[in-house]
Amino acid sequence: MTRVGTPVEEAHRKSVGATIAVIAAFLQGKLGQRLVAYMTDVTDPKLVGRWARGEHVPRADSEGALRAAYQVFKLLESRENEHVIRAWFIGMNPQLDGEAPASVIREGRLREAWTAARAYLAGG
Repeated sequence: MTRVGTPVEEAHRKSVGATIAVIAAFLQGKLGQRLVAYMTDVTDPKLVGRWARGEHVPRADSEGALRAAYQVFKLLESRENEHVIRAWFIGMNPQLDGEAPASVIREGRLREAWTAARAYLAGG
């Protein structure tokens, strides 16, 4: 029997178990190439498509941003639809002093984005 974890545990499990190609394809489909490129700090959005097709491997910092964005998306997906989640990524966030989570992820402040997502789900 497989244990089903909390949304936090499930989001983590999915983010570490998925390949970069799967993660890039998922985020590209849900958030769009440009936003994913922005969060991973790459200038060419087409690079996201190459990651999604397994044609190219991202730098370590870009991989970290991809995995963090995917984990946050999966956590938020436990209660919200993709339109709300996209708005959450690009909107001003009170937990981040008005910064957008996408910008925080781009800057490598991954823990802050994760904390903001958890606070959002907690209603605070």
